[in-house]
Amino acid sequence: MKTSPATEAEIQRLHHAERWKVGTIASHLGVHHDVVRRVLGTLPPRVRRRDSGGPRTSPLAPFLDFIDTQLATYPRLCASRLFDMVQDRGYTGSLRTLRKHVARVRPVPKREAFLKLSTLPGEQAQADWAYVGKVAVPGGERALWLFVMVLSYSRALWGEFVFELTADSLCRSLVRAAAFFGGITRQWLFDNAKAVVLERRGHAVRFHPDLLHLAGAYHVQPRLCAVGKGNEKGRIERQIRFLRDRFLAARLIPDIETGNRELLTFLADIAFPRPHPELRDRSVAQVLAEERERLLPLPPSPPATHRLLPARVDKTASIRFDTNRYSVPARYTQSMLTLVVDDSILRLLDRGTEVARHHRCWGRHQNLELDLHRDEILALKRAAHDLKGRDRLKALVPAIDDLYARWLDAGRHLGTMTARALKLLDLYGESLFTQAVHEILDRGLHDPGALAQLLEQKRRAAQRRLPVDLTFADHVPDADVIPHNLEDYDARSES
Repeated sequence: MKTSPATEAEIQRLHHAERWKVGTIASHLGVHHDVVRRVLGTLPPRVRRRDSGGPRTSPLAPFLDFIDTQLATYPRLCASRLFDMVQDRGYTGSLRTLRKHVARVRPVPKREAFLKLSTLPGEQAQADWAYVGKVAVPGGERALWLFVMVLSYSRALWGEFVFELTADSLCRSLVRAAAFFGGITRQWLFDNAKAVVLERRGHAVRFHPDLLHLAGAYHVQPRLCAVGKGNEKGRIERQIRFLRDRFLAARLIPDIETGNRELLTFLADIAFPRPHPELRDRSVAQVLAEERERLLPLPPSPPATHRLLPARVDKTASIRFDTNRYSVPARYTQSMLTLVVDDSILRLLDRGTEVARHHRCWGRHQNLELDLHRDEILALKRAAHDLKGRDRLKALVPAIDDLYARWLDAGRHLGTMTARALKLLDLYGESLFTQAVHEILDRGLHDPGALAQLLEQKRRAAQRRLPVDLTFADHVPDADVIPHNLEDYDARSES
């Protein structure tokens, strides 16, 4: 048990002032004589007893040089891996012994000192995304992200909620951020996100071509922060933390439109009026007004940020995009179109001509069908039904195509004309119908009423029965009606 400071002080006093012996001090204070010697610094070092067979050697001793070499080459090599390596070389000791040795001799990495970075006005903007959470959408839910850009000099920030982390979504946000700030910085600093960089090997970077196209249009240099160098993107990290603490905390985001509207209000009321973190006597808005004079000017028109994709129209006259189905005109069924889409509008082009336009749906597994497209499909279905009747008429009277041409020139509905012609065919039979059609064509007529009148005349001339059977009720007597002589009708009426 460790002695108290008071006991140790008393041992020192009795030995040096009163000249007491070690044994006398131990008996007086009730402590072991080794305790007195330890406090006085006269306790000899403990010597470990060796076996009679000679000094003991550790089983790790033959491998110490090998272990030190491996740790110098691979400082983060774990002890269990070293254990496997030395076992293959004849080590018979335990893993615990090896762990203790590795803990003592492992090289300690040097701590890096980071420089405090400062930028000039209009020099750099940093951008990144922050995950917000899940938002309910029709048919399911989507992950909601907050894109944030901060100007490194003024600390002015802008952001918007998005559903995508794609390159075209990034480009749209960059264009809107540039329009909000009224200009462009000379550099854009990003993290190593997939939407930004396709491949990176050390300092060799292959940026996404969409980002390079936008940077070329804005005359901006895209840059990546070094791996593990948090100080290079500290401004954007602090702004995201600021938004999490002051804006996102305890706030429900029901949809993107509401979230973006509330975010703009927050920026105007809280983010911009706050004091600048370095220029404490000025606000962020005041420093932004100074930095705007150094920003690069915007181009006359913003670069295009939509996505172009090939789209195949299926047999239901619709295309599938992002789990949703969008309708197209029925005439493009099972053909290829060009899909042009951004975060609000979806368009379909046929060789550069727009054939359909929809509002982008962020739901899942939704069917977006325009009434115009549905009516066209229904009209085609009716026309197909009418075409079957027309084939029947043409098979009976091939010359009826001339009658269809007259109906078309007169602006008549071909489906209605077909239905009326089929009804006359069923009433008067094939023979009379064929004769009437030829006669109508010879006379240069096309009115279906004339066709019906001509058929009735031919029926009477042939003395055929009425085409419709008349059925009378039981209370109607079955009697012959004797017609009157109508020649003297006028004379009788005058008398």
